[in-house]
Formats: sequence, C-alpha cells, structure tokens
Amino acid sequence: MPRLFGLCLSFLTVLSTAAKADDVTSFQLDNGMDVVVIEDHRAPVVVHMVWYRVGAADEPPGRSGIAHFLEHLMFKGTDAYPDGSVSDIVEANGGSDNAFTSYDYTGYYQRVAADRLGLMMELEADRMTGLTLSEADVLTERDVILEERNQRTENSAGALFGEQRRAAQFMNHPYGIPIIGWRAEMQTLSRDDAFNFYHTYYAPNNAILVVAGDVTPEQVRDLAETYYGPLTPSDALPVRARPQEPPQLAERRIRFADPRVAQPYVIRTYLVPERDPGDQEQAAALVFLSNLLGGEGATSLLGEKLQFETQQALYTSAFYDGLSMDDTTFGLVMVPAQGVSLQEGEDAMDAVIAEFMETGVDLEKFESLKTQIRAANIYAKDNVQGLARNYGEALSVGLTVQDVQDWPAILDAVTPDDVMEAARTIFDRRNAVTGWLEREDTTEVTQ
Repeated sequence: MPRLFGLCLSFLTVLSTAAKADDVTSFQLDNGMDVVVIEDHRAPVVVHMVWYRVGAADEPPGRSGIAHFLEHLMFKGTDAYPDGSVSDIVEANGGSDNAFTSYDYTGYYQRVAADRLGLMMELEADRMTGLTLSEADVLTERDVILEERNQRTENSAGALFGEQRRAAQFMNHPYGIPIIGWRAEMQTLSRDDAFNFYHTYYAPNNAILVVAGDVTPEQVRDLAETYYGPLTPSDALPVRARPQEPPQLAERRIRFADPRVAQPYVIRTYLVPERDPGDQEQAAALVFLSNLLGGEGATSLLGEKLQFETQQALYTSAFYDGLSMDDTTFGLVMVPAQGVSLQEGEDAMDAVIAEFMETGVDLEKFESLKTQIRAANIYAKDNVQGLARNYGEALSVGLTVQDVQDWPAILDAVTPDDVMEAARTIFDRRNAVTGWLEREDTTEVTQ
C-alpha cells in the first residue's frame, strides 16, 4: 500500500502543483515581459526559465515542425556567444540547460547556482534577439530533426498510430498536426522559415520569465530590468487566433496494424474542454473522473473490474490534461490479456463505463482520492523546478498566476455530482476517436 500510495502521489503532483500565495510574486517589465518569482531558500540554486507563447499549433500552413526546428537552432549561437557556446558556458558554471516545444509554448531553462542567475539572464536575453544562423547550421540541424522523427516516430508503431489518431481527433485544429512536423514539410524547412518564425514570435512581450529558488523578488526584478528590460518589444505580434473545431457529428475509428506491435491495445479519446481563466471547475471534475476510472490499476474502476475481477486486461488507464489553449482530450486505454480480442476488450471497457454511469461515484474512493490530492499539493512544494514549470505552462496557455493558486481549492471543492455531470457531458461518441493498435500478420499463405 505505501508503494501504491506513493505512485499515486507522484502522478497527482503534476496535476495539482501550486505554491502559497506569499511565496510567489509576479510583475511585468516595461517592455511587456511577464515575470514570476517563486522563492525557495532551502538550497543555493535557481531554475531560470523563459517561455514563449508560441508552439506547434501556431505554425504557418505547410511549415509544420518549424517551432521545434527553431528550438534546436536557438542553441547555434549569436555574435556575442557563437558556435553553440551557451550550453558550454552553463556547464562550465556547474549548471544544466535544455529546451522543449509543445503545441502551445516553447521553453528554455537552466538550473544553476543562485549567484549565476545574472549570467543566465544575459545569455537568454542575448539569444532572444541576437540569433545568427548560417546555411550550414540550418542544413545540419534539419538532418538532426529528420533523424529524430525517424527514431521516435517512423520506427515506432505506437507513435505512428498516435499520429493517425490525433489527426482524426482534430479535424480542423492544428493540434492534429504532429509537433515534430510531417516529414514532407520538415524536409523543406529553410533558414528563411526559421528567421521568419523567430522574428515574428521571439520578443519580450511574448515571453514569460519564471525564476524559482534561492532568490528574492527584488533581486530578480533588478536583474531582469538589467538584462531583459532594454530589449525592444514587438509591435507586430500576431493575434493568437487558431482554426477551431467544427461540430463533430460522427465517431471516428482507426485500425492500425504493424508487424512490430508487441502488445495490441484499445484506446478511445474524447474532445473535451481545457482549463480556462477564471473557469476551471469542469476541468477539475475531469481530473477526478480520470483518476476514478483509471488512475491506479489496483484502486481505479477500470483496473478493479478488468485487471482483477475478470482479468480481461493486462493494463487499463484513463487520462486528462487540461493545460492547453484550446479543447483537449480525455482518454481511456485497455490492453487485453492473452486470449482476449480487441473487440472483446473494447466491449468490456464500455461495459464498465456504462455501469459507472448507472451506479455513480463510489464515495469511499472519492474521499480517498481527494485526500491524496490534498497531500500531493504539499509534496509538490518540494519540487522547485516542477513549480516553475507549472506556472510557466499555465501562463503560456492563457491562465493567470491567480488561476494557478486557485487550482487546489477548486479541486478540493469538486463533488461526486460534479464528476457525474462532467461524465455525462463528455462521453459522447460523436466527439470520440476509437483506435485499435494490432499486430499485422506477415505470414505468407502458400498454395
């Protein structure tokens, strides 16, 4: 039981991280750059993050993968710090750095000793406006991202299946395009594409600075005004308006067969609402719904019924992540046991959901889950980088510092009736994509 409880806590930490209001300070520089400071003086280290409000869903048509490509190119250098020296400088100062691209944001971060924070700001501010790229840089790095697609997508039946499902889920929204890009479009990405994207979106008034660790708000403000303050804001930032989904009127089904599939499974995803500024109650109910149905195999409804009672499943899960700008997905997964077909597995999963809709929330399990979420909020405060990431991600998708700080209380206020209302709202097969991943039979038939 302690191990299971710990696993559940680690999962829920991602869902409910928040700092006390008196630990977090936020302000804006004159050039429009937002700043969040999270104080934690237990160790002399800081996490320095710069988040840009742009991701793969903001790419121009036909240039899929450019957001991720630019993330790679940002490490190539500037006139002041050429030839990829930024990472070398961070490492020489005892720190580490990395970056990431999502549909809604792109982020760059360093974790260093607190007395090196000014240097990190100097480096990041310099490449916010001073990126230099040679044609050779672009061609070399384009080969790198194409090989990354080979390794992570083309060589993985599950990843290819996921791409096909997501493209079916989002009929019009760019969330249906892979973050890494479609190969045919990646092959044409150019230096001009990279610079056009960079000069359009990389500006202080499109960025969020998050600093967490052994600092004070006054120190961060002074350093931020020194290094980021002089940067000129963009007066031509595009309105962040994206194509939206039309009404979805029919369930979509995908069957993907590949000889590399080791374990077939069934997955269904529904189009559902995200967390919205000042309106997070339905998202909170969906967090509870996903955990009650499939959060932990030993105690969740799908796990209890299908893994333990009938033993029709090797694994079950349900998932939901409300941190996105636009509608997101709620998913159910069922991995059939030996001898159970995908159709039988899907039918069994549907039977459990139908029973849940009839009988409602188990009150004992609901109260246990609520206790675990409360505990997770406490444990989350020990992870400074996790806190920084939580605030940066939330602000990047349009939430506010207040929304992040309100989230634990909103979760705590969820009732069983809220959960059932959310379930009745989202379980509409017209908004769903049901996918079967199966092993392709390559046995040749001889006459």
